Order: sequence, then structure tokens, then C-alpha cells
Amino acid sequence: MLRRFRNVIRIGPVRVGTANDQRGRVKHTAVCTAPRCDFSADYDTRAAAELAARTHRCPIR
Repeated sequence: MLRRFRNVIRIGPVRVGTANDQRGRVKHTAVCTAPRCDFSADYDTRAAAELAARTHRCPIR
């Protein structure tokens, strides 16, 4: 399913965006855009997603 993200911000290498899930609920997603970093997570609140973005550290490879 294609998600349409809105209110996207970038905090370091992590992008935080808001979208609706399949059931119509609002979800906030944090995704790291660094190469070889597989971090992504959905949160119920925008504050939680932004906190995850601020505290995320990419693994050293």
C-alpha cells in the first residue's frame, strides 16, 4: 500500500512523517536514510517519533 506522508521533517539522517494506516488511524513514522541503516519505526504520537529521531545512532559497520 502506498502511504502518503505529510508534515515531513528531517532530524539528522532521520526523516519523520505522518500518514494514515490501513485502518485510518494516524501514525507517525521515523526512518533513517543513511546507507546500510535499516532503522524505521511507527509511533502513535509525533513526540515519540521525533524523540526516536533525535536519539537514533546508526550502527558502526
